Amino acid sequence: MIIQRSFKGEQSLGKLYLVPTPIGNMQDMTLRALETLKTVDLIASEDTRNTQKLLNHFDIKVSQESFHEHNSQEKIPKLIEFLQSGKSIAQVSDAGMPSISDPGHDLVCEAIAQNIDVVALPGASAGITALIASGLAPQPHIFYGFLPRKKGQQKEFFQSKINYPETQIFYESPHRVSDTLKNMQEIYGNRSVALVRELTKIYEEYRRGPISQVLESLDESAIKGECLIIVSGSEGHEPVHEDIESTPLEEIEKLVTEGLKPNVAIKQVAKERGLIRQDLYNQYHGV
Repeated sequence: MIIQRSFKGEQSLGKLYLVPTPIGNMQDMTLRALETLKTVDLIASEDTRNTQKLLNHFDIKVSQESFHEHNSQEKIPKLIEFLQSGKSIAQVSDAGMPSISDPGHDLVCEAIAQNIDVVALPGASAGITALIASGLAPQPHIFYGFLPRKKGQQKEFFQSKINYPETQIFYESPHRVSDTLKNMQEIYGNRSVALVRELTKIYEEYRRGPISQVLESLDESAIKGECLIIVSGSEGHEPVHEDIESTPLEEIEKLVTEGLKPNVAIKQVAKERGLIRQDLYNQYHGV
C-alpha cells in the first residue's frame, strides 16, 4: 500500500500533474491549470501542435514532449527518469481530461509504481458536461468512450449492456452517428437519448428525444463536429433478439438459405463481426 500526501511533507522526486484542457472554449481553462502549465518543467502532449496553440494563447513558454498512443511505450521510461530527477511534468490531452482515451493511464500507473506523486486537476470533461444537461438520469452512469466501429461488434457490445440500468455515455464520429443509433435502437429499443455535438463551441447542440425521433432529425440534416451519445439505462422491458447470440457459422448458413453464395456470405459476416475472412472460410468449409 502507498499513501500519497500531495502537498504535505518533503518529496525529492518530481510530480506528475494531469492537467485538463478546454474541449472547445478557451475560457474554460482554469487559473490553477494555467499556473501549473507555467511552472512545470515539461509538458507531455498528445499532439504538440494542438497544445502549442493553447500555450501561445496564454503566453506559456514551457517546452513540450510528444506523448501519444503510438510512442507511449518508448516515451514512458524517459518521462519517469525526468520525474525521478526531481523535475515536474504536466500531461495533457488534445481536449478535456488526460488519461481518458489517451495513453496517460499507463504513465500514471508507472509513476505510482515508482512512488512518484500523481496530482490530478479538475476541469473540462465532455462526458460529464454533456450528461448533466442531457435531461437523462445523471447517476448512476457509465462512461464507455468510443464504440466498436464494425456493425456486428457494435451490436454484440450493446447486447452485453442491454440490461444495465445506468445512463450510458459514448463518444462517436458525426459520420457514424446515424448507423450507431440504428444499431442501438435495434438492440435497446426506442430508448431516450441525447445526441450532443460541438460542446462549449458556438454551434453547441443538444438533440433530445426517443432514438427514432433523433434519427429522423438526422435524415433531415447532416451534422458535423465532435459528438456524444447519451442513452438512458434499462427499465427492464427491452426487445428480445434471439439471433443476436447466433454464431458466425449460423449467420453464414442463414444467409446461404436466403440465397447468398457461401463465399459472399462468409465475406459479409467476417466484415460485420470484425473477423478474419480466411479463418471463417476455413471453419465453414472444414479446412
